[in-house]
Amino acid sequence: MAQRVLVVDDDRTVADVVCRYLEHAGYEVEHVGDGSAALDTVARRPPHLVVLDLMLPVLDGLEVCRRLRERPDGVPIVMLTARGDEADRILGLQLGADDYLGKPFSPRELVLRVRSVLRRAGGEPAAAPPELLADGGLEVETGPRVARLHGRELTLTLREFDLLAHLMRHPARAFRRAELLDRVWGWSFGDQSTVTVHVRRLREKIEDDPARPRRIVTVWGVGYRYEPADA
Repeated sequence: MAQRVLVVDDDRTVADVVCRYLEHAGYEVEHVGDGSAALDTVARRPPHLVVLDLMLPVLDGLEVCRRLRERPDGVPIVMLTARGDEADRILGLQLGADDYLGKPFSPRELVLRVRSVLRRAGGEPAAAPPELLADGGLEVETGPRVARLHGRELTLTLREFDLLAHLMRHPARAFRRAELLDRVWGWSFGDQSTVTVHVRRLREKIEDDPARPRRIVTVWGVGYRYEPADA
């Protein structure tokens, strides 16, 4: 059965191109033109992924993203933003968008981003054995994609989960932001502030004091390092 993608964009020309490319790639695609209709559609028939434009009538993309993140199913979101809207893009990532593309964008690249997010949403590849990563009350199970802190299940987005798992697999190793973009996002290029935003969100969820992180520490001039509590 084809995976379903909901495209939310009030620009009919852009939406037609996006829908056509996604359908050609084998996805079942539905299109709506405003934020309220998007929420109604997701409630009626949850898609596997939402392609969400920021500039929408009725409810804007940021509000739609926030409301989608309140749902327990955690539907993946690829956000479309206008060039130069850095503040909105960062806010979208903070609200839980899994990926983003700036307009104008290549429809082929959008298909690749959608495919990447959906692949990660499906869990680890079958060839990769599931792992249990544990450290100082923090547990990450890659098979069911569950993370817990002192027994309490954490609500993580796809990218947050993958970033945390990657850092915990390589404790005490410093990674440059560009390396993390490549290994976690699968991007050979991109805005490195994406990594910064996701690290900030992770710290809010796993650190006792996010302002003074002890697990995911900043390595000045380099990037980030996971510091094991059990070391």
